[in-house]
Amino acid sequence: MAETYPQITVRTEAEAQNARAEVGSVQASAKLAEHQRTQLDLVHSQVPTEQKDFWINRDGLTYAGVHLIVDMWDAENLDNEALIQKALKEAAIEAGATLLHVHTHKFEEGGGVSGVAVLAESHISVHTWPERNFAAFDIFMCGDARPIDGIPALKRAFTPGHINVVEHKRGIAL
Repeated sequence: MAETYPQITVRTEAEAQNARAEVGSVQASAKLAEHQRTQLDLVHSQVPTEQKDFWINRDGLTYAGVHLIVDMWDAENLDNEALIQKALKEAAIEAGATLLHVHTHKFEEGGGVSGVAVLAESHISVHTWPERNFAAFDIFMCGDARPIDGIPALKRAFTPGHINVVEHKRGIAL
């Protein structure tokens, strides 16, 4: 394809050099613009036409996900780091979530455990106080995951005498 450039009338050698520089600049700008169009075409061709953002549309509401605040009282095994890791993994699986990583930290002798299961759909976190037989869990999930279905795994592991669950839909604009 032939490029068209403005015609330049040359009177002196200095003007001729300036004219050549101007033509070179126009050519470089045209090449850069074409390169940018090609790059944009490549980027746009890689973006799926329907991109899923994993927000939930249910009962006439659209929101980012369900966040459960789970308090367990009179619970057991709250200083058992290996059991806590296993319970986090099982809760994620039973909720239909995609487990990416589990990380826990056991505090000094007699202390509790803090941990998180990082999920593709968000997370499950825990903080335990064995001296009070209390555990606090956050279960936040988006997409098709069902955070409520993860609670039985936690109940099996910690056998609480009392459990309190509060649900919050994250991302609803009020």
